[in-house]
Amino acid sequence: MSDKKLKVAIVGGGIGVSHIKGYRELPDLFEIDTICDIDQAKAQKVAAEYQIPNTCYNFDELLTRPELDIIDICTPPYLHYSMIKAVLNAGKHAICEKPLVESVAQIDELIRLENQTGWRMMPIFQYRFGHGLQKLKLLLDQNVTGQPYVANVDTAWRRREAYYEVPWRGKWKTEMGGAVLGHAIHAHDMLTYIFGPIKSVFARVATRVNDIEVEDCAAISLEMQNGALAALSVTLGSSEEITRHRFTFRNLSAESNTRPYTNSGDPWVFTGDTPEASSQIETTLAGFKELPESYAGEFYRFYQALQTGGTLPVTLQDARNSIELVTAIYLSAETGQAVSLPLEPGQVGYTGWMDFIKLPA
Repeated sequence: MSDKKLKVAIVGGGIGVSHIKGYRELPDLFEIDTICDIDQAKAQKVAAEYQIPNTCYNFDELLTRPELDIIDICTPPYLHYSMIKAVLNAGKHAICEKPLVESVAQIDELIRLENQTGWRMMPIFQYRFGHGLQKLKLLLDQNVTGQPYVANVDTAWRRREAYYEVPWRGKWKTEMGGAVLGHAIHAHDMLTYIFGPIKSVFARVATRVNDIEVEDCAAISLEMQNGALAALSVTLGSSEEITRHRFTFRNLSAESNTRPYTNSGDPWVFTGDTPEASSQIETTLAGFKELPESYAGEFYRFYQALQTGGTLPVTLQDARNSIELVTAIYLSAETGQAVSLPLEPGQVGYTGWMDFIKLPA
């Protein structure tokens, strides 16, 4: 691919605004060409506020525009799968917000379609690119951390009744899940970004905070494929909102800040187990290169991968790991049993948790 600005269309003027802000941090790499939303007034408002030259109110019409390189999907979750397939089949790169789709089977189909068409598909996990977490990833990649032991992840946020006034929220058929799927999914991706794949999941979920169909509290125990353990807690009823990660390795411990929505950024505290380990941490981090963070950080790396043909910063396999964990959490909570991963064709849950969730009458 030539070294040029890529033209982007954003579909959805809600969370899509956060994507717009990310692209605007990279004006030499991306040009936002179009905002698409079925709500014409919303599309026009966003276009005016962010100086976007074109509006569109029909997704199918958007697919026919040859000038577009990327279509970035920021719609409710139940629309993602069909839209991603349409974008790839239309000969454009796709980016899509979380949760990507509603089953491991759907992701496996998208992996096949990406390989078949040659167009790239990037899920959104922008929390990965905060400088604090990236410093830990550098220490891990440089073999400074040593053997992983245990991790603790807390997602303690607050969602009140007004949040669920948006018609598609809080319902299995349209949001497809609750706090585990739509809120803690980023924090849990940060865990697997560092500790790798999961071997076994045991979970309990509950609806205790709001009068909704889906869960808003969870307690989860994981065994990782590398032998490490992890404990995850999730609630949407916390008066003080925090997100916190603590990783314990043989040579060091790493603890995030507790900002609820940017805890992957600085500062993180890295504590060596010995003076020698502390010195190695300091030496390694002295070579840390700061790149853009959050959405801009993911989009910057996406652009570089397109130029080189390299691995995307977030892949469909990463999304598979994430949806696999969500499925296992719901299945474990439903059965009261631990669930082993990975999920493969023919196993319970492979075609989605909606197959076994007891929907309200």
